[in-house]
Amino acid sequence: MNVLIIGLGYAGTRFYNAFKQIELPGNEEIEVAYVGRKKRRLDLAYYTSIAAALKEFRPQIVVVSVNDGSHAEVITQLSGYKGFVICEKPFAGVHDNLDVLESSLAHISGFALDLVERYSDTTIALKQYVAKRQLRLLRANFYWGKDRIHDLRPTSGVISEIIHPLDLVQWICAPNEELQLQESQGIRSDFSISGDDVLDSASITAALQKAVITGYSSFVNINRKREIDLVFASPDERLVYASLIYDTPAWDFDQLRVWEKGLTGDRTILDIQTGEEETRPELLTIRKLTRLALDAAHFAHSGKAPAQPFADLQTALKLQRLLNRIDHSSRTLGPVQYVVGAERESYYDESNLERLG
Repeated sequence: MNVLIIGLGYAGTRFYNAFKQIELPGNEEIEVAYVGRKKRRLDLAYYTSIAAALKEFRPQIVVVSVNDGSHAEVITQLSGYKGFVICEKPFAGVHDNLDVLESSLAHISGFALDLVERYSDTTIALKQYVAKRQLRLLRANFYWGKDRIHDLRPTSGVISEIIHPLDLVQWICAPNEELQLQESQGIRSDFSISGDDVLDSASITAALQKAVITGYSSFVNINRKREIDLVFASPDERLVYASLIYDTPAWDFDQLRVWEKGLTGDRTILDIQTGEEETRPELLTIRKLTRLALDAAHFAHSGKAPAQPFADLQTALKLQRLLNRIDHSSRTLGPVQYVVGAERESYYDESNLERLG
């Protein structure tokens, strides 16, 4: 099987490492090639042109892992491609023509947006419990932030971060429904090399069926924080509480607690922690991503159904329209000026997961 990675930077390298952990039936090997502006590795086939790579390498899977501002440029060059596409989130930039991008992928065999937290054991367990118990969401609140101040990588801003909790709330609680944005406010700044007034933070109110959703996400949060709190109603008219914490204290260390309150105290229903049981060092920080890559590889290889549904093209488009509304309609303050000297301070440390994740 051939996998073409378009953009072998930080995200692309994570995908390379994930695909190298996968075993296909019959011991079939996975060959990886990449497209980039410059040659980064001597051990992989390298192309400067997407068209040449598609023609000569003939990949069954294409990974779009360039900076999010370049997604549209890459996707339009995949027009006519008939294999499987994995795309880093978000799907596109806030000003890109989604109709053009959708038509460019009209002939693909499958699609998955990289919403990696769907593949956490905590997410899977809570989603299954909500469905089994037929819980009805009443209230959800999220806080999802990290520090990207003066990061050298271009970015579309906080929409690349807030996509995670927005997707998770819908995916876990009402996967067939669409979250309706009510109001958004935010802050713009020059935190990124992408511009002087990029949306770096957003606070939203929304509705999912009759449930009320609130949340805050930021790319200028000093410490990484990824938490979702949920309150459900059960069919027997009791309140059920759930707390999700992701990537704390380190990547892939996730926590889920589900409980009911009673006269004698809390009754714990689920209490799950991941990460500490990892026995394969090569999977550190890519355990969840490897699950996505595994599902994609088996689907592309033999049509095997994924362990859980992919975040398909229609899901990606719906989420992108929601992100666009947040960016376009937010009442904002700023721009805040983080460039306080004659020149911007710039940092890019591939060993610093606090910044890169």
